[in-house]
Amino acid sequence: MSDAPTIAFARRRLARQFQDAAIESAALDARLLVGEVAGLDLTGLLVQAERILTAEENERLQSLAARRLGGEPVARILGMREFWGLPFELSADTLVPRPDTETIVEAALAILQERALPAPRILDIGTGSGAILLALLHERPDAIGVATDISLGALRTARRNAQRLGLADRAGFLACDYASALQGRFDLIVSNPPYIPANEIAGLDREVREHDPRRALDGGADGLDAYRKIIPESVRLLQPRGALVVEIGQGQERDVSALMQASGLTVSDPFQPDLSGIFRAVTGRLAGP
Repeated sequence: MSDAPTIAFARRRLARQFQDAAIESAALDARLLVGEVAGLDLTGLLVQAERILTAEENERLQSLAARRLGGEPVARILGMREFWGLPFELSADTLVPRPDTETIVEAALAILQERALPAPRILDIGTGSGAILLALLHERPDAIGVATDISLGALRTARRNAQRLGLADRAGFLACDYASALQGRFDLIVSNPPYIPANEIAGLDREVREHDPRRALDGGADGLDAYRKIIPESVRLLQPRGALVVEIGQGQERDVSALMQASGLTVSDPFQPDLSGIFRAVTGRLAGP
């Protein structure tokens, strides 16, 4: 792309490059990168389709395209990802929020609606970018929440997201290993912990294995190490009749259910599937009046 093209031509050419590189979301990625350098949303790209990119815009587009062709996800390049219809800043310390994780938000909201609690207290263990907690607080203006993470960088990112979304006054952030530093009681606990078996990480998509923080992926030898910590801690922290909702990897529903039951939680069945039909959320409830 040495000669400055029009916006429309740049999109078509970049999409072809991405298709040739076997990038599944070629057209979308091309649109997002051209929109980034031109400072335009989808409507702007259509209205200004025949505008010629400036030399500076074209040079930057080539740089971003090279990063995408090198395997870097578009969300990492842009430093932002939409989740639950909300924009989330990313950093090297956070996972890229994925649509699969919206299953956790759906399950959690259903529990809150079912119990009809005023001002529910929510805990998000291992929050990363803050996506799950902040999506819940956005949907429930009466709720307050606490998010934990062992990574200070992740917590700084999550706090910025809370401020940007106007939710900082209802969200607290605490650095600790899972929930080890907490003493309060919560009506709902949510978590998307690391659950990939360590020997499977090398076989993940390049975008994940090379760009997501390994600490947020590695679930130990069998992928269940995080659940062995989170579930007992959650039992300690839940209010009577409170619920724990966790994201799981494919095929982990029975093992995670067994860990919940061994800790005294009652597991809801059926499990919650994502849009691909893969069981993605397991819910455990604490007994109470």
